[in-house]
Amino acid sequence: MSKVKYYYDPETLSYRKIERKKGKTLTYGFIFLLASALFGFLFVFIASQFVESPRERALKRELSNLQLQFDLLNKRIDNAFAALESVEERDNSIYRLYFEANPIPEEQRRAGFGGINRYKKYEGYDNSQLIIESNKRLDKLQKAIVVQSRSLDEIAILAEDKEQFLSAIPAIQPVRNKDLKHMASGYGYRTDPFTKVRKFHFGMDFTAPRGTPVYASGDGVVTRADSNSSGYGKHIRIDHGYGYISLYAHLYKYNVRANQKVKRGDLIGYVGSTGRSEAPHLHYEVFKDGERINPINFYYGNLSAEEYARLLEKASLENQSLD
Repeated sequence: MSKVKYYYDPETLSYRKIERKKGKTLTYGFIFLLASALFGFLFVFIASQFVESPRERALKRELSNLQLQFDLLNKRIDNAFAALESVEERDNSIYRLYFEANPIPEEQRRAGFGGINRYKKYEGYDNSQLIIESNKRLDKLQKAIVVQSRSLDEIAILAEDKEQFLSAIPAIQPVRNKDLKHMASGYGYRTDPFTKVRKFHFGMDFTAPRGTPVYASGDGVVTRADSNSSGYGKHIRIDHGYGYISLYAHLYKYNVRANQKVKRGDLIGYVGSTGRSEAPHLHYEVFKDGERINPINFYYGNLSAEEYARLLEKASLENQSLD
C-alpha cells in the first residue's frame, strides 16, 4: 500500500489527508517512465562505446586475423615478384639474346588493366583500399607470369630450332684426316687439270685412296645419289635445311639412296674418280641459299685449332685442282 500523507490546516487546527490529483499522477508517471527510458538509452549507448560484446570481440579478432593474412599475402607477393624479376632479367639478358630474340620491354611486362573498374565489388568496406591494392598486385603478378611463360615457350622453340640448326649445318670434314693423303685443292681460282686454264674452283678436293669412307657433314635428307650431273660423276647431295646443301662428287659407290635421312657422321659413300676427275679424290661443295660458299668455314665440328690452321694454309695455295 502506498503511504497516506497529511498536512496541517491552521484554520481547523487539525491534520487533513492530502488528496493526489489523478492528472498529476499520470504526469509524474509519464515523467518517470521517460526518465527511465532516457537513462536506459544513455546507459546502453555508453556501454556500447566502452564495453565490447562477445560478438564484437570475436569480429575484431577475425578482422585482425584477416589483416594479418593480407600482410602475409603481400609479403609473399613481394617474394614472388623478386623471384620473377630474376627470371625476367636472365630471360632478357641471356636467353633471348643468345637465341637472337628481342628482349621484352618493361612496360609490356608490367602493363596494367585498362577499361572498366575491375575492383568495384571491393569498394565500400572498412578495408577496401587494402583489399583492392592486394588484388591489383595479384593481377599484375599473374599477368607478368603469363608474359614470362609465353617468353619461355618461345625460347624453348628457339632452343629446339637452334639445336636442329646446329646439327643440320655441314660442320665436319667429310673425309677423316687419317684417311687423307693431302688436301689437293681449295676454294678459289685454280688451274684446270685438263685445259690448264685458270678458273674458279667452287669446292675442296680431298685426295684419298679409292674406297675411302665419305661421311655426311650434317643432318639432312639425301636429295640425289646419281651420276646425272655433268662432271661430278657419281655424286650425292644432302639437303640440310635452313638453305644449306652439301655435295660429294667423283664417288666410287654409294652407301645411301635418294630421300634417305642421314645424321652427321653417317657413312654415305666411298672416294672414287668418276666423272671429270684426274685421280681418286672427293670433291666437296657447300651451297647456302643456292650460292656456292667456301666449305672451309664449316669445319669446326671435327678439327682442332692446329688442324684447321694447317688446312686453311693448304687450301689458300693456288695450285692445280683434280677436276
